[in-house]
Amino acid sequence: MKPPRLLVATTNPGKLKEYRCLLDGVPFDIIGPADLGLDAGVEETGATFEENAILKATTLCAASGLPTLADDSGLEVDALEGEPGVRSHRYAGDDATDAQRNRFLLKKLKKVPAGYRTARFRCVIAIAWPGGRVEIFNGECGGEIALAPRGDRGFGYDPVFFVPELNKTMAELPLEIKNQLSHRARAAARAKAYLEEMGEGGEPAEAPFH
Repeated sequence: MKPPRLLVATTNPGKLKEYRCLLDGVPFDIIGPADLGLDAGVEETGATFEENAILKATTLCAASGLPTLADDSGLEVDALEGEPGVRSHRYAGDDATDAQRNRFLLKKLKKVPAGYRTARFRCVIAIAWPGGRVEIFNGECGGEIALAPRGDRGFGYDPVFFVPELNKTMAELPLEIKNQLSHRARAAARAKAYLEEMGEGGEPAEAPFH
């Protein structure tokens, strides 16, 4: 018997690949909106990561009739009073590329010296069920903003997010290392534990922890 499907609400192939790796072993077939011919575009009107994650998960759950996982994540830079935050993807404009967003951020921090560029990645995962239930899982990873981009792995702000204990940016890390310490990995570990509790029946149970 085929396992039940879990829709991951993203059009980003890199993010879908990460989730398939992060959730490996859960009793669900992980698919993306493109596998269903769905438009995954949802206007992120929430004021917080949690609100946006819930909005995306519930919207795609209603459209697909499937349990749906969505996240909202972003970068918070202390020297910028928490910016870009929920605007991380749109920080340099709605149609900006990852490289353009990184250049825009580095320009904002041009006068901020090393040692004062502390930051964190935050991720909130929402899992919405067709019956209306939603579970929330959080993850965070601290670091610093590098003086220049380094590395060609990952996506988003990975090339400028420096992890001091490893002396590398996120974009310099192999996926298996990134998936042990990233904000998304930490939130996904909590979501995975919850999904593993579900069994193959696909009925929502109490989340073991958040």
